Amino acid sequence: MVFRRRRGAAETPSEPTPDRQPASAPEGPARESGPWDAADSYPEADRVDLGGLHLPIGPDFEVQLQVAGDQIVGALVLAHESALQLHAFAAPKKSGLWDDLRVELTRDVESAKGTVKEAEGPFGTELHAVVPQQNGPEASIRYIGVDGPRWFLRAVITGRAAVDPAAAAVLEGVVREVVVVRGDEPMAPREGIPLQLPPEARQALEEQSEDKGYDPYERGPEITETR
Repeated sequence: MVFRRRRGAAETPSEPTPDRQPASAPEGPARESGPWDAADSYPEADRVDLGGLHLPIGPDFEVQLQVAGDQIVGALVLAHESALQLHAFAAPKKSGLWDDLRVELTRDVESAKGTVKEAEGPFGTELHAVVPQQNGPEASIRYIGVDGPRWFLRAVITGRAAVDPAAAAVLEGVVREVVVVRGDEPMAPREGIPLQLPPEARQALEEQSEDKGYDPYERGPEITETR
């Protein structure tokens, strides 16, 4: 399942999202840039509504969704020979997850015979890792973490953008435009925030399954935003 906006298409703002008004306001100072919480007064943009995440779409990158039935099992943003993986998790109300997760990720990389170091990036402290591959050169990986109000967003950049700031600019811009919709239901810390297909994508998959039966390992139909 692929989402993108054609280059040159009119860039009219998307409709206001109904979950912009949560039951309670987030704690702490207002954010000056994204990734945004659903309660923030964030700028309108073209975004695809995946339930727990609202992901931007644009002409310089494409958003690929890996789906099994009507469940999203992954979201991938591709641009400039690079990839960005995004996942959102529930977090404790009074503390974030990123400090602990950096320690765990460092241990995992080192156990895989890789190297890792902390660096300051546009979203705060991040990890830069180099991991050996079985069949090919070493892989460079950037791990970015953002602690929000009761949520944590993990962004993993691979490919050229992991080492080239110019190539990373587009993917970093995607992270800045993400909106996280945590919801009010109880969730355990580190539990994944549920994602769902937007209505137009569900309809496309239903039509496909009626025609020839759904194969979860087959690439889904392309849905192109033409606003």
